Formats: sequence, C-alpha cells, structure tokens
Amino acid sequence: MCGIHGIIQLDGQRVEASTLSAMGDVTRHRGPDDEGLHVDGDCGIAMRRLSIIDLAGGHQPLSNADGTLWLVCNGEIYNYRELRAELQAQGAVFKTGSDCEVLLHLYERCGDEFVHRLNGMFDFALWDARRRRLLIGRDRIGVKPLYVMQDARRLAFATEAKALLALPGVRAELDPGVVASYLHLGYVAAPGCIFKGVRKLPPATLLSVEDGKVREWRYWRLPTRVEQGVSEQEWIARVRARLEESVRMQMVSDVPIGAFLSGGVDSSAVVGYMARHSSQPIRTYAIGFEGGAAEALYNELPYAQRVARLFGTTHREILVKPDVVSLLPKLLWHMDEPLADTAFITTYLVSEFARQDVKVILSGVGGDELFGGYRRYLGGHYAERLRKWPHWMRRGAAYAARHLPSDRHSGALNALRLAKGFLASAELSDDERYRSYLQVMGRDVVDELMLQPSTQAEDALSLAMAGAGTQDPLQRMLAVDAETQLPDDLLLLTDKMSMAVSLECRVPLLDHELVELAASMPAAIKVRDGRLKHVMKEALGELLPSDILDRKKRGFGTPMGAWLKGELAPLLDRLLAPQVVAARGLFRQPAIDRLVADHKASRIDGTDALLALMNLEVWSRIYLDGREPSDVADELKSHVR
Repeated sequence: MCGIHGIIQLDGQRVEASTLSAMGDVTRHRGPDDEGLHVDGDCGIAMRRLSIIDLAGGHQPLSNADGTLWLVCNGEIYNYRELRAELQAQGAVFKTGSDCEVLLHLYERCGDEFVHRLNGMFDFALWDARRRRLLIGRDRIGVKPLYVMQDARRLAFATEAKALLALPGVRAELDPGVVASYLHLGYVAAPGCIFKGVRKLPPATLLSVEDGKVREWRYWRLPTRVEQGVSEQEWIARVRARLEESVRMQMVSDVPIGAFLSGGVDSSAVVGYMARHSSQPIRTYAIGFEGGAAEALYNELPYAQRVARLFGTTHREILVKPDVVSLLPKLLWHMDEPLADTAFITTYLVSEFARQDVKVILSGVGGDELFGGYRRYLGGHYAERLRKWPHWMRRGAAYAARHLPSDRHSGALNALRLAKGFLASAELSDDERYRSYLQVMGRDVVDELMLQPSTQAEDALSLAMAGAGTQDPLQRMLAVDAETQLPDDLLLLTDKMSMAVSLECRVPLLDHELVELAASMPAAIKVRDGRLKHVMKEALGELLPSDILDRKKRGFGTPMGAWLKGELAPLLDRLLAPQVVAARGLFRQPAIDRLVADHKASRIDGTDALLALMNLEVWSRIYLDGREPSDVADELKSHVR
C-alpha cells in the first residue's frame, strides 16, 4: 500500500527528480516507510510506501530482469501467490517477494491484457522503456483513486490530487462546472474533480501515453446478464463460498491485521470468516459517540460487543465526542475534495484508533451495494402497494408529506423523514424516484442556490442510468450505485481517511468475483418481500445469529444534523454568513438562509445539504486561499467559542 505519482513530458523535456520528490512529500502519510523514484528522460514514476508484504525486499519502483520495464503500484494483489507460481513455472525469475512484481511478468507475457488476471485493489504506473510508453490503470471497482492532469506540455498522475499541486506552474483553482453536481449529489463524481484541470481516472480504466498520443479505455464493466434457472439454495451456496474465499484471500499480510466491527451484517460476516481462517484471535475495533439521544442513535457498540464475544476477538472500542471544528479542516485537506457524507469523520476516528495496533484493517464496505441493503431499494416495493390506493388518496398523502417534520437524529422524526421522502416521490418514474433518494439537494434547489446556472447537460446519475444495461428497477439501482456513489463517495472516503493515518483498508465484500456473482443474480433473490439482503442473510445463517442478521440498519455516520442545531450552530452561521458567501461569489444568500432556517425548524433534514456548503467553504479556505488546515481550525474555533 502506498501512494504513487509520476509525469510524462509530452514536449520531450526531461523530468526532474526533485519534482517527483516534492509530489511525494505531499503524500508522505500514505507511505511513511519508504520512497523511491525512477526517471528515464521524459518520464518519471515514483511512490511512497507503506510496507505490508515483503517488508525488506519490496522497495519500489520494481523492474524486470533487463531494466526495460519499471513499475510503481499502490494496493494489494490478493492472488499474487497463484500468479507467481504460474509465472515461475513459465520461467519467470522474481527479484522480490512483493505481490506487485507479478504485474511486470504478466505484462511481459500478456501486454495490456495482464490486468484481467489480477484480483486486488490497485492503481499502478508501468513504464515500458523499449516502447517509450507509459501505462497507468485503476482496479475494477475503484477501491484505489487516481487523479490525472494533462496540458500541452505534460501528463501527470497521482493517487491524491494534492500531489499534482506540487508541479511547477500549477495552482489550485475551483472548477465551477462541477459545483452544481457536487451540491446535487454531495460528492464530485468521476471523471470530474473539484480542481480545475484535474480529473479522476474512472474505475476499471487504463490510460496509455505513447508517441505523444494519449489513449484511455475501460477494460471491465459490471455484468448485465442475469443467470436464470438457478435455485435459491444454489445461489445461497455460491454466495457463502465466495464470501468466505474473498475474506480468506484478503487476510494475507506480513504485518498485524484487524477488522472494523460495527455489529452490522457486513462487518460481522467479515469478522466471522476471518475468525475461521486465523489461528489467533482477530483484533476488532468499534466506535461510539458520547452524548444524548441523538448520539445514542449512532451507538452500535452493544451489537459489536455481541459479535466480538461470539467469535472470541480481541476487541477494543472507543467512545468519542469529536472536536468537529478542529477535525474538518484537517480531514478535508486529506480528502482533496469536499463531500457531504459524515462517515468520513467516523472513518478517520476509528482508523486512527485501530492504527495504534495494526497496519491493515478489513472493512465491510460494499455489501449493501451488492446485495441490496439500503432502505431506498424498497422504493419500488412500496410504490406498488401505494398504486393500489385511489388517486385522490395518493395525491392527498403526497401533499400532506410535504408538511411533515423531518429530522434523522430522532427516532420518530426520522421515520417521518423516510415517509416524507417516499410519499413525495411515489408518483415519479423509477429512475427519478431513485434520484430523489440519492440527491443531497434537488436540482431545483441547486438552481436557486447558484448565482451562475449550471452548464452541465448530463450529470453522473443520468449517465449511469443510461448505461445500466437493464430495465429491472432494483438491478438498475444497484448498477447506478456501483458506478457512482460507491467509488466516488464511500470508497474514496474510506481510502483517504484510512491512509491519512497510514492504515491499509481492505474491502473483501468488493472482491470482483463476488461483485460479478451478485450482478448475475436475479433481483428477486436479493430483496424478497421487503426483506433487504435476503440471499446474503440466508447465506450467513450458519455464521451469524438472527438478532445480528435482522437488526435495524444504522448508517456509519455522525449525528451532525443535531449538532448543527446545537453546539455547532455558531460554526454553521459563521461559514455561511452573508459576507463569506458574497466573497466566494457562488451562491445566493436568501436560498442559503432558507435552508438553514428550515433545518433548524425541522421542516427538512438539511444535514447533508448544509454540510456540503460548509465543507466547500472550509475546503476553499485551505486550497483556494492557501491556508494551513491548523490555521483554519484555529480561526473557526475562535468564532465557535
């Protein structure tokens, strides 16, 4: 695990080693154990290393026998042992025990097709000196991020966007074209990036530079063909076997390893299968919040304790009352881009806690997107029931819903929030109803906010829906999530927040073979009669007790909405004050004032919308104004006090 970066000069100029070193200095947190670079005239590749496998011999860049191929790779190749044995049988001679070295030998034999043989999470850069060709790529699901910047003189890449700001002549600028999309979704979807002139390489994508020509192509897509004629029991057996194998494969490590444990289905399954394949107790880590009723809703520690006892783990947990004012600037610097998902705070805190003991952690991220674990996947199920009501009754319910109170941090008001969202969208098409569940702000609200109208013809959700490849509503929802929110929100924050503390986070539920298996499964077996994750829960019935399998789902976030009405109200008011908003020149103050007032009065749950605006302002102070995160934090703390 590490951070990679590099440059290829399109104008033929030599790459300076000092520039590569400066890029690496920015991402030292990703690889505090080692660094390395290779410069060959107009191309240079480099890395910062967090040593996980082959601690002594895995220094990068790696090269082949005659020094004509050079590689830097961030991530882990889980099937490297099998590939290594196969390649050695074919005559390959390995210099190291590194999992990444298999990429070099596969490329020598298979060319660009080598990427299809890899099971892992990765981004890589491979320099082919004979062809004077640079090849960079990203894993199928998008677990590891990769940013690209290109102009007339050069193409540069880096695991973190901030490393590109170390290039000569580059300064941080906001791309105004992505602001509306960011507000709509709460994150910047690939290939967009908040920095002008920078883009994300999409998941499962390769990019080559040869003879001054840049070529980019997708090498894998989520399967769209559903396999029919398979019994439910056979699906259950397949899911169970692949789940266990995915966890077993991802336990390979030469350093201490642990697992996040919330007590939910996904993290509990990971821990249970880890325990089966370990001769030592698994180390598990959980987080809870101190405070009142709102904090208690996010406290899953009793469930985590239940699972820890069940599998005899060495369990540690932490109760926190986050200093959000101090954390936000620091974490947004690490994130590179603003986002409206409070899970980035929780993920950072539990990662920091686990890093006291381990360098590798396994997470349950991805199970909901594969097997249908979110309440929003039931929209079609309940819409069918609602359509049986008389038209006048449906219209009346939709009208009444607009006036219901809404607050996700109160049990009763959260139920009203969910009912309000469902009733308000029940008459929409399947795609537009799903958009209403995903959006942080409706497009009409974004238009009211923006001083300059958005010029983006199609947004990320529209493109993902158009490319979903199926008309089944549930399969479409899962396909859209796999293309958008999963890589560009959940996986991005998981990577950035764990690597902020030099912790490698693995996601066995997103093993690409398990992803392909889930995609080929009929929708009716994933969500059955209103039961979310039906097939996964049935597969885990021999591993987990029913009180864990069928417990009420809770998001891995923070009670931010409640804090914004209480102790963080001064922070909200300061960051969205009229003089601040006017100075940025992006938004209309009356629209912001309405959002704030409606949230404080619980007319809406505006948590994500307000956090999107607040985080954009904090991000701007760091990157656009060129201030240190600690300086921004000190200023904000003085206002809150």
